Amino acid sequence: MQRTLVLLKPDCVQRRLMGRIIARFEDKGFNIIAMRMIQVTPELAKQHYAEHVEKPFYPGLEAFITGAPVVAMIVEGLNAISVVRNMLGKTNGLEADAGTIRGDFSSSRQMNLVHASDGEEAANREIDLYFAADQICSYEPVATPWMRASDE
Repeated sequence: MQRTLVLLKPDCVQRRLMGRIIARFEDKGFNIIAMRMIQVTPELAKQHYAEHVEKPFYPGLEAFITGAPVVAMIVEGLNAISVVRNMLGKTNGLEADAGTIRGDFSSSRQMNLVHASDGEEAANREIDLYFAADQICSYEPVATPWMRASDE
């Protein structure tokens, strides 16, 4: 089992696509074990995007991510990090395959609806930025035996 942070970005919230995108993760069999809507502050943006702060595009990125609320959630399941990233599609919605979230709903590089952690180290760091331990509610759905074999 892996955990990954997923952010439904401001464009997702403003376009009212939250439910449709959350449903895709649930339909895939992932557990959403924490979720909250927050307004990203400039300070949180700088922590989240620390590797980009000195880059010329950062001011626009910060303005975008702080421009409206986001929905932060922890998605848990088998190979969650790679599977969720595959579900998102390429960063640029114009290049993302049909059937992916970005391929179906985005036509922009920056306004691409969703962020997901790109590895275990990033997932742990990002989860800690957005959630306290007591905000995480792990559970085993009763449908799990019908979604994958017991040895998976």
